[in-house]
Amino acid sequence: MRTTYIAKAADIERKWYVVDATGHTLGRLSSEIAKILRGKTKPIFTPFVDTGDYVIVINADKIKVTGKKMDQKLYRKHSGYVSGLKEKTLREMMAKKPEDVITHAVNGMIPKNNLGRKVMKKLFVYAGTEHVHQAQQPEELTITY
Repeated sequence: MRTTYIAKAADIERKWYVVDATGHTLGRLSSEIAKILRGKTKPIFTPFVDTGDYVIVINADKIKVTGKKMDQKLYRKHSGYVSGLKEKTLREMMAKKPEDVITHAVNGMIPKNNLGRKVMKKLFVYAGTEHVHQAQQPEELTITY
């Protein structure tokens, strides 16, 4: 009888990738990043094991969106108190912290459990072209969709 392959911690080889977000659409870029973080592009993918790679996103401030999303897309958070709802548009988020826009989009595509929190720790987003992960010797990754 054949058995299903299950990845073990010793079998996983993690790589580091750099993704340049310049000119990419937010949702399409985020879904590709989520696949890499999760490990779905690898043949050893196991749904309940973290088999993914590390991803560094640079130029997060140069992403694009289609339509009127810059003014109509809202990011909401609630303090828990009465009338504690705070709203920001995508334009305001891009002006203050463009890193959070990509992080928020990718987080929405990752499972909401212990594995998902572990996977999100492998994502590093920077607004500019510089990052502090030169020692890991990341490979340039071109996203095509």
